[in-house]
Amino acid sequence: MPWLTDPFSADFVMRALLGGALVAVVCGVVGTWVVIRGMAFLGEAIGHGMLPGVALATVVGAPVMLGGAASAIAMSALVGVLQRRGRLSYDTSIGLLFVAMLSLGVIIVSHSRSYATDATAILFGDVLAIDRADLVALLVAAVVALVVAATLHRSFVAAAFDRRIAATLGLRPQLAQLALVALVTLAVVASYQAVGSLLVVGLLLAPSVAAGPWTSSIPARMVVAVGFGWLAVLGGLLCSWHADTAAGASIAATAIALAALSSLAAQAVTPLPRSGRSR
Repeated sequence: MPWLTDPFSADFVMRALLGGALVAVVCGVVGTWVVIRGMAFLGEAIGHGMLPGVALATVVGAPVMLGGAASAIAMSALVGVLQRRGRLSYDTSIGLLFVAMLSLGVIIVSHSRSYATDATAILFGDVLAIDRADLVALLVAAVVALVVAATLHRSFVAAAFDRRIAATLGLRPQLAQLALVALVTLAVVASYQAVGSLLVVGLLLAPSVAAGPWTSSIPARMVVAVGFGWLAVLGGLLCSWHADTAAGASIAATAIALAALSSLAAQAVTPLPRSGRSR
């Protein structure tokens, strides 16, 4: 099947496949908790919170991942401060910070002579530009995500369903919440190179949504979500190669398509409830 193997004969496409697979691991694990906890808006906000740091790093020639990580961490910290001390609601605080960071990022990158190119890479990613250093960084991110998720699994579960019970059991729900926000930040930063800040939530949410109908436990959902993420990366890269489309956008669109197909398949195989009175 040359249509399947030929694209990956190119080194840069193979690196994109490996990098995307590692991103799928991070997003499959973290995205499961994002879906369960209803934290999609926070993930979107952190994705846009990366923009000032990425834009500044792009303009001055510094490593963009370091700039994005610093900016995303600052965004997460500001969300926490506003939640604890501000009088605004949680979603309102995130919304204001979302717009502020997005605007600041665009203002910074607009000073660059290659404004259009820089803005496109920042917003939509450039998975085909992944190099060996990026692969090492993604491998580290995947290991960290797996270790933290496994270590704090009980705390995450307890905090998700009843924070008071979690506190009674000594599972420290506040620490679990901070750790979960840190994991979301890690996932967003790790996914940036692949799909950019605008599309990162699609890869973070869609695989877990696709896995939901076929699993009955959180660990199983994570594993299946990683599998759907791998399929999305493979399908997106093939689509990009053969249809000459943007690779990051193709991966995100494939992930969402898989989520839709999974939902339709689940509805098709699930028997409808019987109507009428039982006798």
